[in-house]
Amino acid sequence: MTRRLSDIEIQRQLGALPGWSRRGAALTRTLEFPTFTAAIAFVNRVAEAAERMDHHPDLDIRYTKVTCSLSTHSAGGITTRDFKLAEAIDALVEPPRPAGG
Repeated sequence: MTRRLSDIEIQRQLGALPGWSRRGAALTRTLEFPTFTAAIAFVNRVAEAAERMDHHPDLDIRYTKVTCSLSTHSAGGITTRDFKLAEAIDALVEPPRPAGG
Protein backbone atom coordinates (compact mmCIF):
# COMPACT_ATOMS: atom_id res chain seq x y z
CA MET A 1 0.00 0.00 0.00
CA THR A 2 1.16 3.51 -0.76
CA ARG A 3 1.99 5.74 2.20
CA ARG A 4 -0.02 8.90 2.79
CA LEU A 5 2.18 12.01 2.56
CA SER A 6 2.67 14.43 5.44
CA ASP A 7 1.40 18.01 5.23
CA ILE A 8 4.95 19.28 4.69
CA GLU A 9 5.62 16.75 1.89
CA ILE A 10 2.38 17.76 0.18
CA GLN A 11 3.18 21.49 0.39
CA ARG A 12 6.67 20.94 -1.04
CA GLN A 13 5.41 18.91 -3.97
CA LEU A 14 2.55 21.32 -4.69
CA GLY A 15 5.16 24.01 -5.37
CA ALA A 16 6.11 22.14 -8.54
CA LEU A 17 2.49 21.88 -9.78
CA PRO A 18 1.13 25.29 -10.79
CA GLY A 19 -2.65 25.37 -10.85
CA TRP A 20 -3.08 22.54 -8.34
CA SER A 21 -4.15 23.05 -4.75
CA ARG A 22 -4.99 20.97 -1.75
CA ARG A 23 -8.62 20.66 -0.75
CA GLY A 24 -8.85 18.48 2.34
CA ALA A 25 -7.49 15.03 1.53
CA ALA A 26 -7.26 15.66 -2.23
CA LEU A 27 -5.31 17.55 -4.86
CA THR A 28 -7.57 19.57 -7.15
CA ARG A 29 -7.31 21.58 -10.32
CA THR A 30 -10.03 23.16 -12.45
CA LEU A 31 -9.37 23.66 -16.14
CA GLU A 32 -11.48 25.60 -18.62
CA PHE A 33 -11.74 24.72 -22.30
CA PRO A 34 -13.04 26.69 -25.27
CA THR A 35 -15.89 24.27 -25.97
CA PHE A 36 -17.80 21.43 -24.35
CA THR A 37 -16.36 18.95 -26.85
CA ALA A 38 -12.81 20.08 -26.03
CA ALA A 39 -13.55 19.49 -22.34
CA ILE A 40 -14.88 16.00 -23.05
CA ALA A 41 -11.86 15.20 -25.26
CA PHE A 42 -9.63 16.17 -22.33
CA VAL A 43 -11.64 13.94 -19.96
CA ASN A 44 -11.21 11.05 -22.39
CA ARG A 45 -7.43 11.60 -22.45
CA VAL A 46 -7.39 11.68 -18.63
CA ALA A 47 -9.43 8.46 -18.52
CA GLU A 48 -6.91 6.66 -20.75
CA ALA A 49 -3.93 7.86 -18.69
CA ALA A 50 -5.65 6.99 -15.40
CA GLU A 51 -6.47 3.51 -16.66
CA ARG A 52 -2.82 2.94 -17.66
CA MET A 53 -1.70 4.11 -14.20
CA ASP A 54 -4.48 2.16 -12.43
CA HIS A 55 -5.23 5.29 -10.41
CA HIS A 56 -8.54 6.97 -11.10
CA PRO A 57 -9.44 10.60 -10.37
CA ASP A 58 -12.80 12.08 -9.53
CA LEU A 59 -13.82 14.28 -12.47
CA ASP A 60 -16.52 16.93 -12.37
CA ILE A 61 -17.62 18.27 -15.76
CA ARG A 62 -19.50 21.58 -15.87
CA TYR A 63 -19.93 22.54 -19.53
CA THR A 64 -16.44 23.86 -20.43
CA LYS A 65 -14.91 23.43 -16.96
CA VAL A 66 -13.41 20.19 -15.68
CA THR A 67 -12.34 19.78 -12.07
CA CYS A 68 -9.92 16.96 -11.32
CA SER A 69 -9.73 15.69 -7.75
CA LEU A 70 -7.00 13.22 -6.80
CA SER A 71 -6.81 11.18 -3.62
CA THR A 72 -5.61 7.69 -2.80
CA HIS A 73 -8.67 6.35 -1.02
CA SER A 74 -6.93 3.18 0.18
CA ALA A 75 -4.32 5.34 1.97
CA GLY A 76 -6.87 7.83 3.28
CA GLY A 77 -5.35 10.87 1.59
CA ILE A 78 -2.71 12.21 -0.77
CA THR A 79 0.17 9.98 -1.87
CA THR A 80 2.92 10.08 -4.48
CA ARG A 81 0.50 8.33 -6.87
CA ASP A 82 -1.70 11.45 -6.81
CA PHE A 83 1.23 13.70 -7.70
CA LYS A 84 2.25 11.38 -10.54
CA LEU A 85 -1.28 11.45 -11.91
CA ALA A 86 -1.41 15.26 -11.55
CA GLU A 87 1.77 15.51 -13.64
CA ALA A 88 0.28 13.18 -16.25
CA ILE A 89 -2.92 15.27 -16.35
CA ASP A 90 -0.91 18.47 -16.83
CA ALA A 91 0.86 16.87 -19.79
CA LEU A 92 -2.55 16.19 -21.40
CA VAL A 93 -3.67 19.82 -21.43
CA GLU A 94 -3.39 21.05 -24.99
CA PRO A 95 -2.30 24.68 -25.37
CA PRO A 96 -4.95 26.91 -26.92
CA ARG A 97 -4.67 27.42 -30.67
CA PRO A 98 -4.23 30.97 -31.93
CA ALA A 99 -7.26 32.53 -33.58
CA GLY A 100 -7.27 32.06 -37.34
CA GLY A 101 -4.46 29.50 -37.10
